[in-house]
Amino acid sequence: MLFIKVYTRDEVKNYSKSLAGSIHMAYSLDGKKFIPLNQNYGMLFAASEVAADNTIVPCYIKNPECFIKESEGVYMITGKYITFTEGSDISGAINLSRVNDESERTYAWITTDFCDFTEIGFIHPEETDNLKPVADNIFTIDSALSKNIIDKWIPLTAMKVELKGINKPARVADLNELKAVITYSDGSIDDKKVDWFIKNEEVDAEGNFVTGKHDITGIIHKDNLPFPLTKGYADPVLFKWEGSWYFISTNDNLDDIGIYVRRADCVENLFNGKAIEACILPYAPERGFVQTFWAPEFHVIGGELYILFAVGGHQWAPQCHMMKLKKGGDILKAEDWEEPVKVLKADGTFLGEGGITLDMTHFCVKDKHYLAWSYREGIGTPLDTGSMIYLATTNPAKPWVLTSEPMLLTRPLYGWENTEGTINNEGPYALIADDKVYLAYSGGSANGYSYVVGMMIADTDADLMDIANWKKTPCPMLSSYSVGIDGPGHNSFYISDEGKVMIAYHGQLDMRCSAIHRVHFNKNGFPLLNMSLERDIPENLRNVTVSFDN
Repeated sequence: MLFIKVYTRDEVKNYSKSLAGSIHMAYSLDGKKFIPLNQNYGMLFAASEVAADNTIVPCYIKNPECFIKESEGVYMITGKYITFTEGSDISGAINLSRVNDESERTYAWITTDFCDFTEIGFIHPEETDNLKPVADNIFTIDSALSKNIIDKWIPLTAMKVELKGINKPARVADLNELKAVITYSDGSIDDKKVDWFIKNEEVDAEGNFVTGKHDITGIIHKDNLPFPLTKGYADPVLFKWEGSWYFISTNDNLDDIGIYVRRADCVENLFNGKAIEACILPYAPERGFVQTFWAPEFHVIGGELYILFAVGGHQWAPQCHMMKLKKGGDILKAEDWEEPVKVLKADGTFLGEGGITLDMTHFCVKDKHYLAWSYREGIGTPLDTGSMIYLATTNPAKPWVLTSEPMLLTRPLYGWENTEGTINNEGPYALIADDKVYLAYSGGSANGYSYVVGMMIADTDADLMDIANWKKTPCPMLSSYSVGIDGPGHNSFYISDEGKVMIAYHGQLDMRCSAIHRVHFNKNGFPLLNMSLERDIPENLRNVTVSFDN
């Protein structure tokens, strides 16, 4: 039997009411000592309402209550839905003066397994009359559900290591066939390469192991690189092209003016002073490139290499642009890039008329090409809509022109997306794996502790331009609580030379700094973005030995 306790938290430093006023859960084996699930970060957030003027009315939950429909094994969690009122600790551009707190409205979620939840939304109080109240908000759960709950909501960690591959290496080169297979707490696995330490006397001049008994020691190679990789670089993207690795990002060190690219022969050398760096799009008032050189991304579209980015002119109003590498061009040479163009709607009008656009990304599913970007109106005014992510199709032959009407994919309705005056959905980037599209995006403050990464998820066979086919994660997949880095967000994905799916993002020190770690696929094939280095390869498991007679 497992005990599940439901609660909200008190607001504390770096955990605002928007976060604390969500449904948290903890588990216990004895009903006395409870261990927080999801690292004591909220698991269920009520959706804010959208006012008639298209602004968001932020909310939080208090006084949670729990019920069970025993005949069907359905569990319901409810809470009092409260909107922020003028004079609360929420500040900034949100128009709070017209918020009218409607007290005693009840918001609800149901679940059968405490792994997946259905957000019911507002209910009438009498809808719980035929349900059994749960004392002290503590559910008792059948032990059959326990393992899956813990596997999903307690961060995975490495449990054991086995060497698999060739049984009796004859040559030093054979050791490359040996992999350290790590088993994690949910039963999922990952194989790692090993850096072996071989003494000169153990091999001959041809690299063969000499006759006799051998005990070769090694250390498991770390996929992750230490944080910070590089300071003052936000929105990082890593990209391999024609045998070289490239790094591109927003350059906070130069007040986000210009687009800079680094090139090296491996990922590590991008960040250790061995890379070549060049400015490929400089400040150029005569061309309309003055400020906010934001979030550049490399994408191959229709066989051509593009950079998607946002830039603004003399008046602050960043807009999405694309520029294409000329045939046979050198990425590091500014003259080898075609003139940037603004992204257009299907009718030929500019994408951002009436607002700002930024953080554009591209992905392809089933030979259909898509663009996703962030759009916002009224920033800095009482009519601030918050930044919203839109999706549209495009033609790879002319990708800067949409071929469909933009579809609103997500806006910051949950408390982890709108907190402390920041109303933000931005930085979309797609990972396509196992017949799923995982469109990661960021919410919260891009310059603060509250920055996080959530996901929109759809099947690759679905009509991606139908919002009904997308599902939003109820809570972030990556946060300060996940990996011990403040404000992790605005991510991208890439495949390492070892074939690993990696996530690059920026975190917060005294400025925004780039970070990288491995994406782990759990026992259900879901990509976990919160695999910290300490849990991926604990130091006590890194040393390995292979013994054999030759």
